Amino acid sequence: MENTPIHSYKDLVVWQRSMELVVAVYELTEQFPKSEMYGLTSQMRRSAVSIPSNIAEGRKRGSKKDYHHFLIIAYGSGAELETQIEIAKRLPFSKELNFTKVDGLLDEVMRMLNKITNQLIS
Repeated sequence: MENTPIHSYKDLVVWQRSMELVVAVYELTEQFPKSEMYGLTSQMRRSAVSIPSNIAEGRKRGSKKDYHHFLIIAYGSGAELETQIEIAKRLPFSKELNFTKVDGLLDEVMRMLNKITNQLIS
């Protein structure tokens, strides 16, 4: 896949993985108590959705500077999500939940975003 030309943000592996992350976050938060619907569930979903959204917007903007800027925003949303996941793990309702898939995808996406942003500025 590395030799495949990039025609759209949808061709970017980081965008594809971040979309998988969104689905995983929705699946995980579906198991949260209904009392969290407007709290942690909503915050985690918004943070997750923000990642591929900003990757797409930055890619469509056209300039390297804009792309870098929106990748930084996506990275920040990833950090927000990481914090929200850590908060959820510390709450009693999450003791029986499996965070493995979300943790793995988030780690992968954050590494990719870090690498891409560093490559754009060098």
